[in-house]
Amino acid sequence: MKFIFGLGNIGKQYDQTRHNIGFMALDHFAQSQGVDFVPTKLFATAAKLMVDGETVWLVKPTTYMNDSGQSVRAFLDFYGGDVSDILILHDDLDSDFGKLRFRGKGSAGGHNGLKSIIAHTGSQNFLRLKFGIAHPEHTHEAVIKYVLGKFSKDDLAIWDEKFEKTDQALLDWIKGADQAALSNRYNG
Repeated sequence: MKFIFGLGNIGKQYDQTRHNIGFMALDHFAQSQGVDFVPTKLFATAAKLMVDGETVWLVKPTTYMNDSGQSVRAFLDFYGGDVSDILILHDDLDSDFGKLRFRGKGSAGGHNGLKSIIAHTGSQNFLRLKFGIAHPEHTHEAVIKYVLGKFSKDDLAIWDEKFEKTDQALLDWIKGADQAALSNRYNG
């Protein structure tokens, strides 16, 4: 069993914001696989699919970004999974806009959603797919406003193209590709 968690904030006011790129990528993948998200009792909406006999849960936590780990822990506990069974999709301020980057382990790097997941799982050793949103050269308050700001129409067109690539990367991971293979094929 595998789990793909897209990180974001719930509520219409956060639709198509930079911080919700994880939700957006997971929505695109779910649509490509013909599955719909439904509410769960595990602090998330989720969609279940089968790929080559592998059960895969697509999960969007409903705890808001800063408490994403609560949902990750609940899914792992309920289904008996391990951090090696998860892939986290999230925004990355420190990467150029539009850049995709797989990373196998590491600190939260200031990302509150990742901090929560590390706290709830007790591990930094989980796979992440980072979506570069670039970093504004401003104060902390400006960064918060930036990540919660909406993508432009042109930005969304770029992401639609990138999500096609992401869909294939997610399928490759589900079918057993490791972090090195994924990085070689998709990073950049």
